[in-house]
Amino acid sequence: MESRETKLNFKDVTFLIRIRVDSMDRLENLLMVVDYMRSHFDTHIDVMETAKHNNHILEKLLQEEITLTFEEDYDPIYHYTKYMNQMVKKCDTKFIAVWEADVIVPIQQMAQSISLLRKDEADFVSPYKEKAFDTTHILRELYFKTQDINLLQENKGKMIEMYSPNPVGGGFLANREKYIEAGMENEKFYGWGREDGERINRWKILGYRYKRVNGPLFHLTHERGINSQFHSPKQDDIKASKVFRLYAMSKEEMVEEIEGW
Repeated sequence: MESRETKLNFKDVTFLIRIRVDSMDRLENLLMVVDYMRSHFDTHIDVMETAKHNNHILEKLLQEEITLTFEEDYDPIYHYTKYMNQMVKKCDTKFIAVWEADVIVPIQQMAQSISLLRKDEADFVSPYKEKAFDTTHILRELYFKTQDINLLQENKGKMIEMYSPNPVGGGFLANREKYIEAGMENEKFYGWGREDGERINRWKILGYRYKRVNGPLFHLTHERGINSQFHSPKQDDIKASKVFRLYAMSKEEMVEEIEGW
């Protein structure tokens, strides 16, 4: 691990990671992502785990400086948006990074992203713009062995593009106050999918400043269970209709909509 002096100062940022550990892949990815953050950023990391019961595995595996909370939840469908809102309300740093447990972004892109927020040139920033790449299992294993992001950078051509041509999920950085003003997460989006696009459309309609930083995002591949895909055949259509309804709103209509949440 790099010495503390080489870390970027992210003390005014809290990385918020919610997770349901539904496979060994997910557990390994979380540990690798947290290790990446700790190696390169002097920052705060909050992890919220939800499950039917607390087996205390994460408690034993995560470092003491990581803030870990547990929520008992018997619903087989993971209500991502609800739990992220809970995390944001408890957070007290000026900036937040709403982050997936399987995502890594090059250091320089993260530095540019927080710079835009600190200079008040943006309210929300996606730390990537080029493409989102799924690593494949082979490259994931190689990264685990080396923990060298250059290996991922050099092998993008062997990876699978996700949600092209304009991926927006995985993670973003935000001014926490603006994020709360903009309605945080829309809890009407239940389970996996579509909330990322809805959120960005809403920010634009409300007039917030949203920017993207050039470069890729890397997604550490994993098994895909019920909470990594639409949980019923109709869910995509239902969620798409919600996105289109909100997208057609004026600023005044959107403000009224958020007040109703």
